Amino acid sequence: MPSVFESAPAAPAIPITFVTKATWSSLSATLPAEGRQFAQANGYAARPGECLMLPALDGRIAHVLFGLEDEAAKWRDPFRPGQLPGLLPAGVYRFANAPHEPRLAALAFALGSYRFSRYRKNDAPDVRLVAPDGIDIAEVSRIADAAALARDLINTPANDMGPEQLAAAAEQLAGRFGASFSCITGEDLLAQNFPLIHAVGMASPRAPRLIDVCWGDPAHPKVTLVGKGVCFDTGGLDIKPSAGMLIMKKDMGGAANVLALASMVMDARLKVRLRVLIPAVENAIAGNAFRPLDIFPSRKGLNVEIGNTDAEGRLVLADALALADEEQPDLLIDLGTLTGAARVALGPDLPPFYTNDEGLALDIARCATAENDPLWRMPLWPPYDSWLDSKVANINNAPSGAFAGSITCALFLQRFVEAAKSWLHVDIYGWTPSAKPARPEGGECQAARAIYKLLTERYG
Repeated sequence: MPSVFESAPAAPAIPITFVTKATWSSLSATLPAEGRQFAQANGYAARPGECLMLPALDGRIAHVLFGLEDEAAKWRDPFRPGQLPGLLPAGVYRFANAPHEPRLAALAFALGSYRFSRYRKNDAPDVRLVAPDGIDIAEVSRIADAAALARDLINTPANDMGPEQLAAAAEQLAGRFGASFSCITGEDLLAQNFPLIHAVGMASPRAPRLIDVCWGDPAHPKVTLVGKGVCFDTGGLDIKPSAGMLIMKKDMGGAANVLALASMVMDARLKVRLRVLIPAVENAIAGNAFRPLDIFPSRKGLNVEIGNTDAEGRLVLADALALADEEQPDLLIDLGTLTGAARVALGPDLPPFYTNDEGLALDIARCATAENDPLWRMPLWPPYDSWLDSKVANINNAPSGAFAGSITCALFLQRFVEAAKSWLHVDIYGWTPSAKPARPEGGECQAARAIYKLLTERYG
């Protein structure tokens, strides 16, 4: 995505003044008389998100007023300035005063400038921002560019974003940063002991694969990212209804987000040995599709009974996690668009995360708040582990009960992680159902910014 930040504008930048209901009275008194009268005539009240452009005598924009939540408000959206790129005409602007959180406001401006234009021309005006003083714009741009990568990958429809295309995107990213890239495809998955990945993807004419990217000094701490790459999910033989299938192009959102996170890590040159594993499949329906109550071996050696073919994401992640675990990484992180239960519990904007590492839990929660990338801890509740029992195999991928679906999914994945020093699982949605400031409707970068801050603090 082209940078929205302007370093040396040809003409003076148009000032944007942030106001609240509490500050509006005193601030309006500092405006020129004609500007104050224009605002009064338009009934401007500094409501959050309310934007007013004050004209100069020659008809050009002299000043922009933009409303924020009051300091004392119970909740303030630090991404509120992300509305500005959709409200302003083409031009170069600057912050005339400080919003509540200047760095997040600058990031929100960049995130709010995102447009998905692969299939339709982007007619949005060219709105640019002079980099605010004291803000590391290289870092902000790094994060915004990575978020745009995740959004682009998720927004691309499944006919143009199958396992092969997802692998190509990973290979392109690897090439950009000098990382190694390899891919195990089709029947080779069986030969190299990834039976669950193969089982989920074998019904599709687009061969399943395991994408593997490695970067960094082998002597540095090992950080491994695993992302669910189900490029389209019909639900398999336990087929989804049409409403449930409608946005299943986003079911590779975990993969998109680990690639975005990897982009940030490599671009910042963090002191880690990074590995990215993405099981890329299409959960399709055909005569050779895997069936309910089928039993498959896993890379770890556990035999898995299929309780539901629509619980396929945890299957492909299980084989990839088992591979990652063999290296005993210092930190193992997996992201996936996994359960409707997580959305029922916490909605689309607040993904749950799971870990038994108390220090990691505190750190990731703090980083999520700092980055306005919300996450909420849920428990790996041991009494529910027995719900995964099978009468004929070592484990069932989907308990028959209707309760605690996100927790039981996390407990299933935990069975495949033993040697990693620390493990974090995040059940993301990867989609914004309706537009919000800095978050246009469509594919979304979730959890990656919070995790990047964590990694920066630990390995920067």
